[in-house]
Amino acid sequence: MRTLIVIFLFLQLNLAFSGIEYRKFESAELEARYNVLIDELRCLVCQNQNLKGSNSDLAKDMRDKIYQLIIEGKTDRQIKSYMVDRYGDFVLYKPPFKSITLFLWLGPLLFFIIALIVIIRVVKQRSRVDSVETLTEEEHQRAQQLLQAAQQEKDNKA
Repeated sequence: MRTLIVIFLFLQLNLAFSGIEYRKFESAELEARYNVLIDELRCLVCQNQNLKGSNSDLAKDMRDKIYQLIIEGKTDRQIKSYMVDRYGDFVLYKPPFKSITLFLWLGPLLFFIIALIVIIRVVKQRSRVDSVETLTEEEHQRAQQLLQAAQQEKDNKA
């Protein structure tokens, strides 16, 4: 029975440490480059999470490929270019300004302009409502008479 418990605990301990990745680099500079790259590139599965913080299988594969390319001596630009060629501009947190990514760059400005136009129209419409002319004295008296007549008719029915 003790043997089974020890085996079970060993398996649990093994599972607990299975998520930790260890990579050996020739220098601290290469390790720093690796950390910057996995911090700057986006996980396509998690979308708003970088490769460093993602545990998805795709993120693990991408980290492996980045490590391999660094060990092969590729520059950061070459590695990012490889990732963009393979996964598209969405992999970058700061995509380049080109026709395909135009909406990503100009979208917030477009939404701001639309919101500004809506606000201006609402303010103008409210100012028109506020500037409606008030009733003349004659119109006011006529309205009072109609209200009194309606009230009397209601009282007569009750």
